[in-house]
Amino acid sequence: MSALTIEGLKEILNEAAGDDDSFKPGQDILDIPFLELGFDSLALLETVALIKRKHGAAIADDELAYIETPRQLLDKVNGQIAA
Repeated sequence: MSALTIEGLKEILNEAAGDDDSFKPGQDILDIPFLELGFDSLALLETVALIKRKHGAAIADDELAYIETPRQLLDKVNGQIAA
């Protein structure tokens, strides 16, 4: 399975939020906390469920509590994909 890119994550985040264009291509969101991006814990749970379905990488709820930015989420997901 190939690594999840930031553009792929943006698509998943948009899908989880029920929005088609929350993030624009090229917009740098890597280090912006999810709360500042408008994602609460429920939206992140939906995001993680979509990631699991599309990429096979599962993140436990207790691990999700420590993931605050898209960069941290990408690192966690891509670490699992690589393993």
